Amino acid sequence: MIRLTQPYISSDEIHAMTEVLQSGMLVQGRRVQEFEQNLATYMQANYVSVVSSGTAALHLALAALELGQGDAIIAPSFTFPATVNVVELQGARPVLVDVTSGSFNIDPKQLKDTIKTWTGPEKLKAIIVVHEFGAPADMEIIMNIAKEHDLYVIEDAACALGTISNGKHVGCLGDIGCFSWHPRKSITTGEGGAIVAKSESLHQKINILRNHGIQRLEDGSIDFIVPGFNYRLTEFQAVLGNLQLQRFQYNLERRKQLVKVYKRELESVEDISLPEMIDGHSWQTFMIVLNSKHERAKVIKCLAEKGIEANLGAQAIHMMSYYKDKYHFGLNQFPNAKLFYEKGLALPLHPLLTEEEITYISHTLREVLR
Repeated sequence: MIRLTQPYISSDEIHAMTEVLQSGMLVQGRRVQEFEQNLATYMQANYVSVVSSGTAALHLALAALELGQGDAIIAPSFTFPATVNVVELQGARPVLVDVTSGSFNIDPKQLKDTIKTWTGPEKLKAIIVVHEFGAPADMEIIMNIAKEHDLYVIEDAACALGTISNGKHVGCLGDIGCFSWHPRKSITTGEGGAIVAKSESLHQKINILRNHGIQRLEDGSIDFIVPGFNYRLTEFQAVLGNLQLQRFQYNLERRKQLVKVYKRELESVEDISLPEMIDGHSWQTFMIVLNSKHERAKVIKCLAEKGIEANLGAQAIHMMSYYKDKYHFGLNQFPNAKLFYEKGLALPLHPLLTEEEITYISHTLREVLR
């Protein structure tokens, strides 16, 4: 089976993790600090904290900015539900905006319209910008909109390590950026994530919140100054992340090469739409959109019979039971999100694939769609 995604963990990485496990120093050691420093160097960021998951990073972002009950937070309608789940968990209200075709990112025009026409009892406080599948959102416009309306910008860069927008790494442009190291991402620590803060004060607050609300005092004792979380990353995860990061640039370039093969092989297929080839894209996922006449479940089944794994790309939040029932969203309220949720098809993409396999996948897809 050609897998949709396949994390690669080398024998050197396994050996390094084994050494950490045998050392007995499993948490809050130097390897976590090294991973944070190396991520900061790679992204040219000043303040990086590694955490237990991308969702933990998002939750910490909202908590650190003190967003909660009485607040409204804008998010795209097409994303993995964790993006908005954390809004609900903080007691705030998610306000959805549709996405653009091609990039699958939040539509700046509709974002602006949503802000101008907002009449809810909650106060708009922030925008969560998702860089979907590694495609950079239009951050210059979004940051200007946020500045005009005095809104925080939280970047959900879970899929976007290595994505560049206007010469800068995404996740480092807003007030806070959040990353994920899940096995489907470009580097993995099993579970894990990171959070990038714009200021030192925000960084310190995040570090306190991720570790039970503990503040270390000058005399060496500790105090619990705020109710916090246990969102720490382990030492053996950090050593894996460090080694994964060392070969990330090769993996990133390999993904870009494979996407070019997909584009060459599929651009003449009439029954699909290809993702936009955006500068700075890191290609965590390659999702096409099927023509309305094709039933995705059948296409997935036929591809599986030919030894190819495929799946949906992301969810339309307004169609998920919890959000649909609570906020009474209309089925067609966010048409692009609905289309991409129902007809989006993620094809295999990871550095272990060969160009011959991409060609086989493409040719097989052509046959299935005939």
